[in-house]
Amino acid sequence: MANKALQRTGDHGGRHVIALEPMTKEIGGFEFAFAAKREALGPYIEVKWGWDESFQRSVHSERWAAKSFFRIVVDGEAAGTVAIDESATHVQFGEFYLLPPYQRRGIGGQVLATVIEQSTQKRLPVRLECLKWNPALSLYKRAGFLVTREDDIHYFMERPCL
Repeated sequence: MANKALQRTGDHGGRHVIALEPMTKEIGGFEFAFAAKREALGPYIEVKWGWDESFQRSVHSERWAAKSFFRIVVDGEAAGTVAIDESATHVQFGEFYLLPPYQRRGIGGQVLATVIEQSTQKRLPVRLECLKWNPALSLYKRAGFLVTREDDIHYFMERPCL
């Protein structure tokens, strides 16, 4: 799943046409993904700890190197990023950042539904981790994710393969 373009989703009947395009590891992709993180998640990080640019860049760099990132393209426009990595036991979903103009429009639900559908076809559960105060938590719960464990900061969640 992580090494090829994911299937386009949506239609023109009130929904958006969404593509998940694999990102190469060049600096432009890194900077776009980091900017998406800063805009989408930055306000929630800032509330708790403040935004430390150097620290956040370092964390992002580690994740960028380790994960398969996709650019979320909505109606032909870059709208955010997501990392999707498949193993023998599950699909890991993360680094899911929609730029503010694309939030709360059903786009995140469409992206998540596409990943769930493809994972279900492969009979794999989907796992993720989420800041406890991230508003996307309600999206994950509506999509059938259950908390499997938690720490002081994160919920670790899984959507079983149904």
